[in-house]
Amino acid sequence: MTLIAVVGATGTGKTALSLDIADAVVALGARCELVNCDAMQLYRGMDIGTAKASAHERRGHPHHLIDVLEPWEDAAVAAYREAALAAIAGIEARGAVPVLVGGSGLYASSALYEFAFPATDATLRAELEAELAERGPTAMHERLAAVDRAAADAIGPHNGRRLVRALEAVTLTGEPFRVGLPPEESLLRPTIIQHVRVERDRLVARLDERVERMWGLGIVEEARALRAAGIERGTTAQQAIGYRQALDQLDGAIDEAEAIARTQALTRRYARRQVSWFQRYPAAPPADPATLAARAVASLEA
Repeated sequence: MTLIAVVGATGTGKTALSLDIADAVVALGARCELVNCDAMQLYRGMDIGTAKASAHERRGHPHHLIDVLEPWEDAAVAAYREAALAAIAGIEARGAVPVLVGGSGLYASSALYEFAFPATDATLRAELEAELAERGPTAMHERLAAVDRAAADAIGPHNGRRLVRALEAVTLTGEPFRVGLPPEESLLRPTIIQHVRVERDRLVARLDERVERMWGLGIVEEARALRAAGIERGTTAQQAIGYRQALDQLDGAIDEAEAIARTQALTRRYARRQVSWFQRYPAAPPADPATLAARAVASLEA
């Protein structure tokens, strides 16, 4: 049975393509179910800033791993992987076509590849997180560079959570922290990967417009509701692009124009990182939904 994976940068049209594929599968007399691999769409109440498809927009196709975490809970790749693989196995057992869709590179990779998670220690993690809070990500980046330059260069000086994870693994194992993808041959199952791309200038304009639309749709009020639901008790969701800026606007730290501008800049930078991550995937040539659906349905009968 073949899995279809629809991946790519934010704003490239992954959701629409995945739903078009699902429609095409149904048109061939089969069933299709979708599995989310966008880390922020795991959270309940984070709809506007994640461009989460509404129940109506899902066109009646079952979706998995959407709205499964409270805003104050921290997402973890290892837990996601277990849930995603179980969801895909269940879809296959029901004789339907599974489609993995989203733009969180590490989450997508964990569901697609043989993935070994490094050692972990709760006490050491807490110490490193406390150091991150006190000294900031730049200092953690310098500390990692002293023991694992390759990992520090790959992660960069801004992603505090990944820097902590790398330092934890290097400290426990004494070995370099692997950043990136396993070899292509370690794909877990036959997979058709579609890396959805948009020409850079068009994507930048689309992303800037999308951020402005988020404010028009009410992300500030959504952030207010998330604050009441406890988003600031956790570390993952409150740092989501758009929501952090909306919360800062609510606090009066920045005005709306600055919140929008910051979100636009961060979104563009995030999209560049996504493109860099997914361009390493062994993606198949772009194909139309009907062709992809036909290949997947044929695999059901193999």
